[in-house]
Amino acid sequence: MGYTDYISQARRRVALILVMAVVAVAIGLYSICVMQYDMSFSEAIDIVVKNLRGYEFETYIEQLESHMVWDGRVPMALAGLLVGAILGISGAVMQNLIRNPVADPYTTGISSGAMFGVTIFIVLDLGVTGISNEFGQVINAFVFSLIPVAAIVLFSLYRKVTPTIMVLIGIAVMYIFSAMTTLLKYTASEDDIASIYAWSVGSLGSVGWDAIPFLLAAFVLLLVFMMLMSNKLNVIAAGDKVASSLGENPARVRIACLVVISIATSIAVCFTGTIGFVGLIAPHICRVFAGSNSKLLIPSSAAAGALILIGSEVVARCIGPTGISVGVITALVGGPIFLFFLIRQRKGTW
Repeated sequence: MGYTDYISQARRRVALILVMAVVAVAIGLYSICVMQYDMSFSEAIDIVVKNLRGYEFETYIEQLESHMVWDGRVPMALAGLLVGAILGISGAVMQNLIRNPVADPYTTGISSGAMFGVTIFIVLDLGVTGISNEFGQVINAFVFSLIPVAAIVLFSLYRKVTPTIMVLIGIAVMYIFSAMTTLLKYTASEDDIASIYAWSVGSLGSVGWDAIPFLLAAFVLLLVFMMLMSNKLNVIAAGDKVASSLGENPARVRIACLVVISIATSIAVCFTGTIGFVGLIAPHICRVFAGSNSKLLIPSSAAAGALILIGSEVVARCIGPTGISVGVITALVGGPIFLFFLIRQRKGTW
């Protein structure tokens, strides 16, 4: 491939990334008007524009519609885009670091840690900060979700951390937290069980404006850090021996990336619950047209993750009178797609 062909191919890949990002934003805008209340797209956009301009709604109907759109649907749409992008980037980097096609942001046990933190808060009313409202539950989920990565970091002080060890530690921590969560469920009431289940399947329904600054900060931190580390990630993808011969420290790079991924993913999980398959399938889809170069794979996975999650949110809202959890849709859609890519891999076409 000549230099001209390489530049042309790179431009096409960048164009596809931009198209995915634009489509994701367009679906996000459309999702604002998808609700039980009968409202057109133009009416929903008009309400958004008026709120941005500081317009004061006078009648009760106007205030109700403004509340549903501006305080309900808009933050949910923004959260869908941001969380999807976070999971997409995290999945792409995790698969690169561990060199495992089935790795995702939850491989290290983040979701099980967050689940245990939420269960403690709901069943025992115990919070790490003593706050008893919904924000206390969010803090509990965040703190406990960081315990698995803390275990990996502490382990790295005594032994070299390889991809296999990272996965094994994550599995061990996941089983420990899952067992303790199950024990707590035996003492929980029916209402508590329902609350725990609703959180475990993942949903954007409870996300408000207070969550957006945290999600935006997590996305910016993750994207900027991983783009700065993209050259190192490309080197590590070639193997630890090659990376070491080129002057890189694979273990140090893995730990640094893992810490940033865990922080960003933990912030996403504590607000939305565990939303599966987004971080798993988004990188696989992007590798088809973007290749394995992290400089293109990372932004493309962000766009694909945002598109998958916000698209699933729209589908979830269209099913039934009150909709269903978006995590159910991502699992239903993601499972067959992932099997398709596994079949392609076995045939040697991917």
